[in-house]
Parts: sequence; C-alpha cells; structure tokens
Amino acid sequence: MKQHFMMLAAYNQWANERVYDAAAELETQDYERDTGAVFKSMKGTLNHLLVADRVWLKRFTGEGDAPSQLDAIIHADFARLRAARQAEDRRIVEWIGSLADKAFAGRFTYMTITDMRTISQRLAPALMHLFNHQTHHRGQAHMILTVLGRPSVALDLIYFQRTEDGRAFA
Repeated sequence: MKQHFMMLAAYNQWANERVYDAAAELETQDYERDTGAVFKSMKGTLNHLLVADRVWLKRFTGEGDAPSQLDAIIHADFARLRAARQAEDRRIVEWIGSLADKAFAGRFTYMTITDMRTISQRLAPALMHLFNHQTHHRGQAHMILTVLGRPSVALDLIYFQRTEDGRAFA
C-alpha cells in the first residue's frame, strides 16, 4: 500500500506542476474568468484544491491550517498560490513517506465541514479520496484551459510513469 500511495503523491505533485505551468500562461482576466466550472474560474479551482488538501492533511496529521469553507480563496495572487501548492505537495509526499505500512489500515476520526458530523474511517480509502479529488478538479482545470482556447495538458498517470521520476513506480 505504501508504494502505491507514494506513487499517487508523486504523480499528484507532477500533475499539479503541469497544471500550474499552464495556468501561469493565462492573463489575469482569463485566470479569473467564470468558465462555468464548479469553482467558476482557474483561480477558484486551484484555490479549492489547496483548501481541500489542507483540510484533509489537518484531519490526517492534526497539523497545519485548514480553511472552514471549501470555496475559500487562500491566495488571490497566483505566485503565492503556486508557492503554497508546491509546499503542500511536498508536505503530502513527505507525510506519506513517513508512514509505516500498517498505518494505511489504521483508522482516524474527523469532523466534516459541510454538515458537522463526526466520521471514523480507515486511512487508505480516505487517501484514495484525496488523490481522486485532485484528479477530478485537475480535470476541471483542464476544461477551463480548453474553454479559454489554451492547449490541453497531458495529465494521465501513464505519462507520469514514463518520466524519470515516475519510472520507479511503473
């Protein structure tokens, strides 16, 4: 399990970097344009991904800042948001790497944001959600780029596995 989640953490970091590279090419008005995505714009979508990761990492580790709203704008400024994203991705990679194999079968308990319920569940399925959630919203970021007439970004896991860093997981 640990190797699998280490791959997903490394892939997540790689894919986020590719999305941010593409978003960096956008003019401010396009970065902030409401394209009909769930979180409206590239700015809203990228902020939501950071919000969600911070919420989950706080639940998993008990450490870090966790916004109380899923549509919070952590950083309006793209450069600051990118730096925060890179730091969070490193945090995810390092935390997964620090876990013992048996930790993935362990349970943890947390409070939901949307309806304030206490939930207890195993770590591995929650981690799968974390990475699946990232993939889902990166797909929306991809759609935003397409709507804005920008080139698509290849984000498939297999492309990551063909990189130097990804070959270790292939």
